Amino acid sequence: MTCVIAGGGPAGAMLALLLARAGVEVTLLEKHADFLRDFRGDTIHPSTLQVLGEIGLAEEFLRLPHRKAYEFSVVTDTGPIRLADLHGLPCAYDYIAFVPQWDFLDLVTTAAARYPSFRLLMSAEAYGLIVEDGAVRGLRYRDADGEHELRAALTVAADGRDSVLRRAAGLVPREFGAPMDVLWFRLPREPGDPGQPFLRLSRGHLMVAIDRGTYWQLAYVIPKGGHDELVKRGIGALREPVARLLPFLAERAELIEGYDDVSVLTVVLNRLRRWHRPGFTAIGDAAHAMSPVFGVGINLAVQDAVAAANLVAAPLRAYGRVPEEVLRRLQRRRMWPTRVTQAAQRVVQNLLIGPALSGRVPAPPIRPDVTRIPLLNRVPRRFIGLGVRPEHVEVPSSP
Repeated sequence: MTCVIAGGGPAGAMLALLLARAGVEVTLLEKHADFLRDFRGDTIHPSTLQVLGEIGLAEEFLRLPHRKAYEFSVVTDTGPIRLADLHGLPCAYDYIAFVPQWDFLDLVTTAAARYPSFRLLMSAEAYGLIVEDGAVRGLRYRDADGEHELRAALTVAADGRDSVLRRAAGLVPREFGAPMDVLWFRLPREPGDPGQPFLRLSRGHLMVAIDRGTYWQLAYVIPKGGHDELVKRGIGALREPVARLLPFLAERAELIEGYDDVSVLTVVLNRLRRWHRPGFTAIGDAAHAMSPVFGVGINLAVQDAVAAANLVAAPLRAYGRVPEEVLRRLQRRRMWPTRVTQAAQRVVQNLLIGPALSGRVPAPPIRPDVTRIPLLNRVPRRFIGLGVRPEHVEVPSSP
């Protein structure tokens, strides 16, 4: 076994595809039986669309049911403010695609399965590492048949923000904190509703509305740890702000029958100081949990995967191992965009979200369309669309 990856999310699935495409023997473990879970945001940004284009999957991806978002606005009590317009982004894709993440993961793993060096194990939960002579030599996992070992030259933790393998490797993230949690729920969409995603900002309230075609995916931002208090007040405590902030959904808000219709995202913002050990590395949320601000978590994970494949595929093919210096280079390359992105998220959390939730911030006193100011549009357009350091697939496909 050359490489084993724990976690079938965007980071793990994309890395497995790129390695299999390069002829590297790789096994991907996913602890669930399928990918059909509520992933909430499901945003595929231009940087990820570029990667799909580079490996010949863009057209197949765009055949999936999806919605395109070209601009982003905040709606205040005094009216809308247009904040970013992706038109003119210097790449082939000037929009964000909203696609259920299970469709994205099915696409990526189905493409990986076309290569004989790829193996996918579902309902396989990694729970520990094989460590010999100070180096990681694989992992242990359990499935319906019991407990097993998989030996590998490189073990990759892509098992999310609560990574079991990260903990087994003795890697502890630095926590930055967040002032909010997020309640996600859905309401039907009707003709005549707004057609682009927007943020509704009011004193003491924040709500994100995402057009998913047949329904609205709504994110109600609440103070950190405020879920239990909201539940105690009854479902009316959620229906009321929905109706007040989004009047076009006032009647439909009554369709929220109870908090069983709502999922809670406990917001975490952290990153590892060190991502690797001999024979082991973490990527994606296992290396850096992102705030939902800007909706870039999936895309940072995919960029990690591309950078990892570019660096580790050649030594795995040539020598059947990856020197730790290569893993150190991977961390150096991806740490800078992680730091910059998280710093921007912290600024938004500290200067907008926290004060807004406490009722201290009124509607921003800025012009209704800042995209008409070239510099004020160019920076957020590139940051949201392409990120700080967009990666490109350099590892060639195996003949």
